Amino acid sequence: MSGQDTDAKDTVPEATEDGYQLDRSLVQQVLEAIDAADATALDSLLEPLHPADIADLLEQISGPERRSLLSLWSTGLDGEVLSELGESLREEVIEYLPNHVLVGAVRELESDDVVDLIEDLEDGQQELILEALDDADRAVVEDALSYPEFSAGRLMQREMVVAPDHWNVGQVIDFMRRHDDLPEQFYHVILVDPAYHPTGYVTLGRILGEKRAHLLRDMTEDSFRTIPASQPEGDVAYAFNQYHLISAPVVDEDERLVGVITIDDAMVVLDEEAEEDILRLAGVGGDESISDRTLETVRQRFPWLAVNLVTAILASLVIAQFEEILSQIVALAVLMPIVASMGGNAGTQSLTVAVRAIATRDLTGANLLRVVRREAVAGLVNGLIFAVVMGVIGVLWFGTPLLGVVIAAAMVVNMVVAALAGILIPIGLEKLGVDPALASGAFVTTVTDVVGFFAFLGLAAVMLI
Repeated sequence: MSGQDTDAKDTVPEATEDGYQLDRSLVQQVLEAIDAADATALDSLLEPLHPADIADLLEQISGPERRSLLSLWSTGLDGEVLSELGESLREEVIEYLPNHVLVGAVRELESDDVVDLIEDLEDGQQELILEALDDADRAVVEDALSYPEFSAGRLMQREMVVAPDHWNVGQVIDFMRRHDDLPEQFYHVILVDPAYHPTGYVTLGRILGEKRAHLLRDMTEDSFRTIPASQPEGDVAYAFNQYHLISAPVVDEDERLVGVITIDDAMVVLDEEAEEDILRLAGVGGDESISDRTLETVRQRFPWLAVNLVTAILASLVIAQFEEILSQIVALAVLMPIVASMGGNAGTQSLTVAVRAIATRDLTGANLLRVVRREAVAGLVNGLIFAVVMGVIGVLWFGTPLLGVVIAAAMVVNMVVAALAGILIPIGLEKLGVDPALASGAFVTTVTDVVGFFAFLGLAAVMLI
């Protein structure tokens, strides 16, 4: 395996009012070339593009158009394009590729990208690619696959530059000049002791700026830290973000160097986790994408829609307890959704902040009470403001002062409860080992609906009858 030569494919779209998105006319030209089955025209359009832009193009066109494009241009597809694709779309693309094209594309990738790609393939495809790799490369990939999924061992790459910690600048420069199999991109030279334990690392900038006789051990960076191969990749990404790391060596259980993780891979994990949290907050599968097939989309969304149905029925049961007063005062039915809606929005705001703070580890036991107090006060203040507004509206709309008082009081109660539910429910779920992004939304919605309806209709029953 080797890094891909990007000289021939490094064109990035110029910034426009749409940022760096693909030009619409380019997409149209590609579709026209596909319709005309013009492989030459298609190749001339795609060859200058960056792999990330080709991946975007594949996501923007339909399934049949993707299949036609790949059949015309299968020899042009390389490993970098595959690594840029989302997981679900990558699986679809791989299904269309001839075996020899797939094998050739994978051979161009770094070891971490090969592992990322091959771990999602079926057994037959995995074996096909493994058999096509050199013995050394195959051993590297198989070793990586032996680590737990979503661990540092799966995330790391084996291509790295390592030097004994007693070397000087001149020795490491001569070493790098003699070897033509260095990683295509690297940021540090990792120093090791005789037992192959990493003791520090030196940036390439420091090496180029010091005299040849300067010892490497005297130039190591303060940011140096090792990462256990079994550590979850989420913790790895957090460490990179927290300590502003560019790369970090990975060690096995004996503290010996086995690989390195670079910032690009760590940031991919951060991006994936943030995207997963957003999707789960909306009750959508964490790995859903716009390129998924319809049945797959239905499968991922159905469970949480079913949960939402149950919570809606529970809220309806609360309303049913006040059927008599609703039949007497029709205005309650008109105003009732306002109370529930405002509470739901307040709960969602608090919930979103809480889930993100938990994910970034900003919400801890040390600041929990302060955050809860802040949310409660914010809910109270907002509740009082909107209570005044809705109280006035209730009086002017229906001409009943007590009705304005009822909706104002219910608004205050529900918005305070919503703010507290939005912060306490995800914290409680996280303590129980349940993903707060996945389950909090349904519980918060239930609380705000039930409390909102009960407070509004209950107060109305006491004050208006």
